[in-house]
Amino acid sequence: MKIGVLSDTHGFLHPDAYSFFEGCDEIWHAGDIMDGSILTELGIIAPKVRAVYGNCDDWDLRMEIPEYEVFDCESHKVALMHIVGSPGRYQPKALEIIREHNPTIFVAGHSHILKIMYDKRHNLLFMNPGAAGRYGIHTRLTMLRFKIEVSEVKEMEIFDIPKQAPAK
Repeated sequence: MKIGVLSDTHGFLHPDAYSFFEGCDEIWHAGDIMDGSILTELGIIAPKVRAVYGNCDDWDLRMEIPEYEVFDCESHKVALMHIVGSPGRYQPKALEIIREHNPTIFVAGHSHILKIMYDKRHNLLFMNPGAAGRYGIHTRLTMLRFKIEVSEVKEMEIFDIPKQAPAK
């Protein structure tokens, strides 16, 4: 499975997302979408799009997509949620999900800070793709893609450009 991950688009899908996510089987959006057409566009790129709402998403989006999602991908249990915190400082709802579902991958958004790390305490790979939109304090526009082969997460690639960079 080839997976694309992004968060915090805030109503903007960078034109390079089309080529970066080309060939992905699934794209996971970790919230703050702010425009449902973003999900439609991602659905043109990949056959399956999973998304959760963020704190900036309106009630229309919140009626269409969940606050969090837990699902299987290959031999991994994946949790996808917007406001998670990070290893050692998880939000209470994230800890509840960890205790109840025991995910091996937890994807977060909200912070606008790219972070990928292994959480030894909870035996999971934590990833926050940073922010893929123009709105926010971040200075870099970032997204992730990787492969999952059975239990192995491999070929992690980071899309990283200055936030104000023009499309290629």
